[in-house]
Amino acid sequence: MNALRSFNGVERAAVLMMLVGEEEAAAILQKLEPDEVRDLGRAMFTVADVSEAEVEQVLDDFVFKARGRSSIVFDPRPQIEGMMNRALGSDRAEGVLARIIPPEANARLEQLQWFEPDEIAAMIAAEHPQIAAVLLAQLDPDVAAQVFEHLPAEGQPEILRRVAKLGPIPTEAIDTLRAMLDRRSGGARKSVGLQLGGTREAAKILSGARKITEQRVMPKLAKIDREVAKAIEEAMFVFDNLLELDDKNLSTLIRSIDSDVLVKSLKGVEEDVRNRFLGCMSSRAADGIRDEMEARGPMKLAEVLEAQKVMIAIARGLVKDGTLQMPGKGGDDDYV
Repeated sequence: MNALRSFNGVERAAVLMMLVGEEEAAAILQKLEPDEVRDLGRAMFTVADVSEAEVEQVLDDFVFKARGRSSIVFDPRPQIEGMMNRALGSDRAEGVLARIIPPEANARLEQLQWFEPDEIAAMIAAEHPQIAAVLLAQLDPDVAAQVFEHLPAEGQPEILRRVAKLGPIPTEAIDTLRAMLDRRSGGARKSVGLQLGGTREAAKILSGARKITEQRVMPKLAKIDREVAKAIEEAMFVFDNLLELDDKNLSTLIRSIDSDVLVKSLKGVEEDVRNRFLGCMSSRAADGIRDEMEARGPMKLAEVLEAQKVMIAIARGLVKDGTLQMPGKGGDDDYV
């Protein structure tokens, strides 16, 4: 008897998702962040051949019994596509599926994995910015950031703008990329259109680049397209990023925030996140914030989100003027 596989948390969740109907699965997917949707989608493909014993093992782990279905041995693509389309809409679902469908089921530009970032940059340095943008959107964000660093500085703002505005990709653009890669790898793939890019993708690329690159590119991008630059900036800095600050920098931020804004912002977070903020305050000040939150009672989500936006805007301003130091980003003193 073959030993049962050991599933991680995402894979166990994927097994359960494959057992429920499309409507229920779509309702769950709508609650997840884009990265979580992609991770869960990938996991659903990996567990498509789960055995009856493994299903029972997963169900036992979740204290749930499902006697009506014994295994999931079928082509999972129609069900997964249906879930994604129902949860995200056809345009967004196409972009997610383009990243999670295994190579044998999807014509991705898999040749890219054989090249170093500087080699990829050399391929597209002389290409039209739209071609460069499509290629960057095909890469994992950390690799895309390295490629972006190697591109000519004068072209970076326009390329980043095009990544942020990517939508349905014409077949001709994919054909051009494949032809360029095929000349180097000797392979040929069937042409398909893809939904790629977006503000979040562009923000991930720039977030992975050095701070000096961000400081050079963003002002130039703002001159080209202020709306896109603002959207990328907002996507690069979200409320959760504030937790990356060390205690000293977080204390500096808190001192710059009006108590009313702080109270509203912390009403909408988990207890451990709230304690992280309050732990950077004096005991007296922290107790005052707790008392104020309790006294206000339930608060509308819109108020909480608006207050958090204010905190984020203040934090961005403090980072720009050097008052706050965000970790994980290289600066002018990087060694090469």
